[in-house]
Amino acid sequence: MERIGVRELKEHTSDILRRVREEHRMYEITFRGRAVARLVPVVEPEVTADPAAFWEELDRVAQEIGMRWPNGMTAVEAVREQRREL
Repeated sequence: MERIGVRELKEHTSDILRRVREEHRMYEITFRGRAVARLVPVVEPEVTADPAAFWEELDRVAQEIGMRWPNGMTAVEAVREQRREL
């Protein structure tokens, strides 16, 4: 990751943003030699083309969890149990 100062960012904002957008470059922004921010490209999340398929998969996962869930144990109890093990 390339480090650039605030002054350089201010002077070359358009060029730097173009590099981030087109070349997916990342920058660490510094102020008086100390890192204060990072400039990174935004990665658009993949959109599920079929919302019905998403909900079907979610239902399938919920059923699988339900089959493995101990009888009589609440979610609160399960979390407490895991915390005790830590």
